[in-house]
Amino acid sequence: MHSTMQNVPLSAARLLRHSTSTHGDSLVATWRGDHFERTTYGQVGRRAAQLARALRDELGVHTGTRPEADQSVVGTLMWNNSRHLESFLGVPSMGAVLHTLNVRITTQQLAYIINHAGDEVVVVDGDLTGQLGAALPHLSGKLRHIIVAGAADPEALAHFTGFVHDYEDLLAQHPADYPWAEDLDERTAAAMCYTSGTTGEPKGVVYSHRALYLQSLHLVSPDGWNMSARDTVLPIVPMFHVNGWGLPHSAAHVGAALLLPDRHLQPRPLAQMIEQGRPTFAAGVPTVWTALHQELGTGRYDTSSLQRVATGGSACPPALMRSYHDRYGIDFVHSWGMTETLGLASAAIAPSGLPAEQQWSYRSTQGRFPAYVQYRLTAPDGETVPHDGVSTGELELRGPSITGAYHGGTAGQPARPTDSFSPDGWLRTGDVARISRDGFLTLTDRAKDVIKSGGEFISSVDLENRLTEHPAVFEAAVIAVPDPHWGERPLAALTYCEGACAQLRELSDFLAQHLSAWQVPEQWAVLPAIPKTPVGKIDKKLLRQQYADGALPVARLERRSRAERGPSR
Repeated sequence: MHSTMQNVPLSAARLLRHSTSTHGDSLVATWRGDHFERTTYGQVGRRAAQLARALRDELGVHTGTRPEADQSVVGTLMWNNSRHLESFLGVPSMGAVLHTLNVRITTQQLAYIINHAGDEVVVVDGDLTGQLGAALPHLSGKLRHIIVAGAADPEALAHFTGFVHDYEDLLAQHPADYPWAEDLDERTAAAMCYTSGTTGEPKGVVYSHRALYLQSLHLVSPDGWNMSARDTVLPIVPMFHVNGWGLPHSAAHVGAALLLPDRHLQPRPLAQMIEQGRPTFAAGVPTVWTALHQELGTGRYDTSSLQRVATGGSACPPALMRSYHDRYGIDFVHSWGMTETLGLASAAIAPSGLPAEQQWSYRSTQGRFPAYVQYRLTAPDGETVPHDGVSTGELELRGPSITGAYHGGTAGQPARPTDSFSPDGWLRTGDVARISRDGFLTLTDRAKDVIKSGGEFISSVDLENRLTEHPAVFEAAVIAVPDPHWGERPLAALTYCEGACAQLRELSDFLAQHLSAWQVPEQWAVLPAIPKTPVGKIDKKLLRQQYADGALPVARLERRSRAERGPSR
């Protein structure tokens, strides 16, 4: 028997059309340092159509609706602003491939990614032309057009051998209509992002229209981030970070108002945006919320509009989530995902009917997966680990929003490295986790960050979470360092809250109150700042390198006695 349902593809173009028609008057605003510059979804859609016309008719961009030609890749090197949103929604909707470029990576990485992805056009904010210009001598030559949005460095692109266009001039020359590719095959490529490259060269992940649409459905659901047309959304996560965590497409799906922070991601301007823009929902990595928490502590800002915050990218300290809840009435939705999962893959929504205090044990996990994501835990020998809330293994995933390979690109790299995929095609995430009987995921560590001490495992995440519960500690990062007797031992790097300090022995004793004594670090490093990756995560790779080079200011405490360390030590 055949289904009687209509075979209508799930495409990014349907999200764009819906947002610009049904929700055409909904707000899109960009922060300009002291005020919001306002526009609407309708105006964004019209300008996206002008851009699409220019890309296809003048710049020769090929789309997935033309089977005789390959899809062109259009890169964006831009901040979170309305112009970026025009490309973000318009490029996939015309049938080309959107490639968001990270504004915080090195020149060599930027050039590598542009070459590997095969970008033919790059749209760049004017104040970022210097970064793009520095990469130009290292490009392979496929890049033919650069579109500059705003005032540019006049010398930055002087030696570019292709064509340079002014964004506004280009749009003004084309009509505000375009036959959006609503009926293209939903498995067609829509967007691509690259991994951070912390363990090798960055790897490209190409997202389908189907995956974008399904993820937007999950994000707007009550068991996702519960976004609706009644929300005003502040996406602090950059659009280049894992496709903006799906927030632009999800906001378009329901017509939620958008407040775009542009380049202003520091605590003070973010606090000003919350007060002036009155968002109800915001999203960003834990380091953003840690820094903002200190700024809000001055008591100068009205945050009463903000009800929910989504955070992910790394484990968020439970003490930080509780403080936001208790002091400001802001509920955190702890989430998990990665480039390979199109951002959000799970969200921690506590089961209904629980007393408030019992909810925290669920809200501090990484949450549950939607029905379209299959999950399992595997032991080092490949055997499946039970979901009993105790046993741990490497998290593996399968589903329509999970990558099954990496982009081969022009560099000819292997598309399916064996350390990233199981023999039967599941994505190996590299995260060590446990899963409860009712499907709640708890990450215990990254596989490469687990500390193997004397044949037993120490979770760096547990140590970090406990350290940040101490009132003097602002941030903490724990890494494994070599030890001649135990193989590895933990080293705790930390920063203090402004105006605060604590003796290392006090911190050691504080940890010993909550953890086994043998898990407590002997080596400590108090730093002015914890190093971060280009997407704002704590950079443990750099910390390990600094330790190996002797560049960390390490202090050593005397080891505890055997009795204190426990019988297993």
